[in-house]
Amino acid sequence: MEKSILNTIDSPLDLRKLPKEKLPQLASELRKFIIDIVATKEGHLGASLGVVELTIALHYAFNTPEDLLVWDVGHQAYGHKILTGRRDSFHTNRQLHGLSGFPKREESNYDTFGVGHSSTAISAALGMALASNLKGDFSKQHIAVVGDASIASGMAFEGLNHAGVTDANLLVILNDNAIGIDPSVGALKQYLTKAKVGHKPSQDNIIEALNFKYFGPVDGHDIEGLLNTFEELKKIQGPKFLHVITTKGKGLKKAEEDQVKYHAPGKFTPETGELIPSNSDGLPLKYQDVFGLTLVELAEKNEKIIGITPAMPTGSSLKYMMEAFPKRAFDVGIAEQHAVTLAAGMATQGFIVYCAIYSTFLQRAYDQMIHDVALQKLPIIFCLDRAGLVGEDGATHHGVFDIAYLRCIPNLMIAAPRDEVELRNLLYTVQLGGLDGPIALRYPRGRGIRLDWKQEFKKIGFGKGEVLSEGEDLAIISLGSIAENVKLAIASLGAKDKVAHYDAKFVKPLDEKMLHEIFSKFKKVLTIEEGALAGGFGAAVLEFASKNDYQSQIKCMGIPDKFIEQGNMKELYEIVKLDVKSIANSISKLLQ
Repeated sequence: MEKSILNTIDSPLDLRKLPKEKLPQLASELRKFIIDIVATKEGHLGASLGVVELTIALHYAFNTPEDLLVWDVGHQAYGHKILTGRRDSFHTNRQLHGLSGFPKREESNYDTFGVGHSSTAISAALGMALASNLKGDFSKQHIAVVGDASIASGMAFEGLNHAGVTDANLLVILNDNAIGIDPSVGALKQYLTKAKVGHKPSQDNIIEALNFKYFGPVDGHDIEGLLNTFEELKKIQGPKFLHVITTKGKGLKKAEEDQVKYHAPGKFTPETGELIPSNSDGLPLKYQDVFGLTLVELAEKNEKIIGITPAMPTGSSLKYMMEAFPKRAFDVGIAEQHAVTLAAGMATQGFIVYCAIYSTFLQRAYDQMIHDVALQKLPIIFCLDRAGLVGEDGATHHGVFDIAYLRCIPNLMIAAPRDEVELRNLLYTVQLGGLDGPIALRYPRGRGIRLDWKQEFKKIGFGKGEVLSEGEDLAIISLGSIAENVKLAIASLGAKDKVAHYDAKFVKPLDEKMLHEIFSKFKKVLTIEEGALAGGFGAAVLEFASKNDYQSQIKCMGIPDKFIEQGNMKELYEIVKLDVKSIANSISKLLQ
C-alpha cells in the first residue's frame, strides 16, 4: 500500500517539494478526501472534483500566497483549502464556527479575496495586479480562476474589457466544464463548446479581440501539461487567458453522469456515489417547489405569464415551467441585471413576468430595480427565494437585506407569505390585474409547514394584514414564515389569552388600518421578522408609530446589524434569537 502523500501536505511549500511524478497520486488522494468528507458532511461536490489537478498545478507552479490566486465563487475551492493548511479542519466545512464554504480572507492568507457571488474574480485580480504595478512589483503573478457560467456575466466582461487595455500581469483561467449549478446557457457557451483540446479557436477569437493573449484549450486533468503551460505563461507579461477543459464531478461516476444533482448532492455513499435517502416522504414541499408548481398551474390558464431566472432554474424551481412552457420561461445565465431589465422590457409589452431570483442575488441588480422597473411603475412580480437565513452557505447567501434595500423604493410593494398556502394565493392574486407597479414576494429556503398546500386559489387584498389570534396584554406583529415560531412560543407559555398575534403580510404598503387598531388597544407591541432590523419591517412600524404619535412600548426582533456566519438553521435561529425559546423569553419580559 502506497504511503499517503496528502497527509504530508500542510502548505503549498510542502507540495512544491514533491517530485512531479508523485502529483497524480496526490490528485487521487485529494479527490478521495473531498468525496469522503462531503459524503457525510455535505457541501458542494462536483466543481471541486473537477479542478483537483488544476488546483495542484496552480499551487505547484506559482509561489502562492506571494503570487495572488483568486477563485471565482468558491464552489471549486475545496482542494485549495485542503492544500493550504486546512486539511485537518476541513470536516468543519460549512458548520458553525468551522470553515466557510467559500474562500474567506480572515480564514487564510491563501484566500486572497472573499467570494460567494460569481464573476468577481477578474475585477479583483485586476485590481491586485494594478496595485502591484503601482508598488513597482512587476514580477508578482495574479491569477483568476473563473467558471464558464461565471464568465458570461456582465461583471466578468467589464473586468476583461478593462484588463485588455492595461499592462497588468493578469492570468485569467477559464475552467470550462459547460455547467455551472445548472447547464451553462447563452451564445458564449455555444462559442466555447466548439473549442476542443489542442485546437485553438482561431476565427474571430473573442478573447484575443479584447487584447488578451489566448492559450488553449488544454486538458485540465493533465497535470504535466498544465505545469508546462504555466511555466510558459509566467514568462509573458500583460493580460493572458488560459482556456482549460475539465469534467465536473471528475472521479465519481455518478457525479459525472448527473452534474446538476451532484453540484451539492447532500449525503451519499462515498464508494458508489449513491445518494442516501433524506426521508422526505410525507414532509411538506420546499417553498421553491410550491412556487414552481403553482406557476405552471397559472401559466396553463394565462398565456401572458412569463418566467425568468438568472442561472437558477433548479434552485428556484422555474425548471417546472421551463419543461412545461419552454418558450415562455427563460434562464438568462448569471446576469441578474439583465434578468431584471429583460423582465421590464417584456412587461412594457403587456406580459405578466415572474422573475425568480434569490434575495441575496437581487442585490446585484439594485439600480435596475429602481431605474428600469419602479420608476416606470412596471408590474413585475419578483419572487425572492432564499429570503431570510439560509443555513450553511453563510454570510454571502443569507437573504436578510431585501426588506431594507427594497422598502425605500417608491412604487414597489413587498409581501411575505407566512406559509405555502399564502405564497400560492399571492402568486395567484398578482396575475389577476390591479398591480400599478412591481411587487416583491419574499419566501424562505427549505420546507414549509403545510402538507395541504395545494388548495383552491383565494385572492389576497394588497396591503392587508390578518389577525391570527386575539389577546389582551401584548400584540405581536410577525412578517413571513417566522409566524410559526411565534405561534409555538405563545403556546409554550400558555399565554394565548394575553398575547394577540397579527400577520402583517405586507411590509409595503403597511396595513395602516390594522396598525391603528393595534396601537389604540395595546401599550406593548413586539415586531418579529427574519430580516435585517436596520431599515426593516420593525423600523417601518416604528416610523408609523412616530408619525401618528403613538406612545406604545415597541420592541423589534430580527437580524442584528452584523453578518451572520454559516451553521444549521437551528443554530442560526438561536444566534439571532429568533428560535422559539428566545421569542418566548422576549414575550415573558414584555408581559411582566
